[in-house]
Amino acid sequence: MSSSTRSTKTKARVVQLRKGTTLEMVRLCCPDGRQATLISESFGLCVLDSDGIREFHERSLIESADTLSEGLSEKAMQIHLQRIVGSHVGSAFGAGQFYSKAVTEAKDATAKLANDTRDEDIDGPVGFDSKAQRKREFAAEMGLQAHALRMAAEGAVTAYEHIVGESWKPYERQTENPGQTVNRQAADLQMAALG
Repeated sequence: MSSSTRSTKTKARVVQLRKGTTLEMVRLCCPDGRQATLISESFGLCVLDSDGIREFHERSLIESADTLSEGLSEKAMQIHLQRIVGSHVGSAFGAGQFYSKAVTEAKDATAKLANDTRDEDIDGPVGFDSKAQRKREFAAEMGLQAHALRMAAEGAVTAYEHIVGESWKPYERQTENPGQTVNRQAADLQMAALG
């Protein structure tokens, strides 16, 4: 096929949005105040001051914005706060996912322990906790951490709304040619050269 008879292919530019983590996603995977209290009481852990954590993060972000207000324009402040709030929400979401994984592992280990015909999951020596007990305790600690980070994220979101005057939404970055790796690009160029 000669170059004059080749059809020219125009590549459509595909722009896709990379979805950000929302506060609703955090609320779905992190324990709420009631569950955090239940975890604390069931495992003998400290009861967190949920309201105090949320209020502190709200107040500190508002105070931070006040000190920066003379040096930043409104748009610059909004971008700055967008990044800070996004990091709080992302951190809480990551902790919530880790907590969910820890709960699954604790449930699996506890279910194995209930099977009387297995001897690999029997209690440890006297004075030591079983593997299942350690996994349950670890999951409880991760639950409290996820709850604390959820409260920090909620405080940051509230502060953003107070400072900027609109609801916080995660930043959605546009990605060009998703899945287009260097190898794929090189292969496309090579195939185009072959005709």
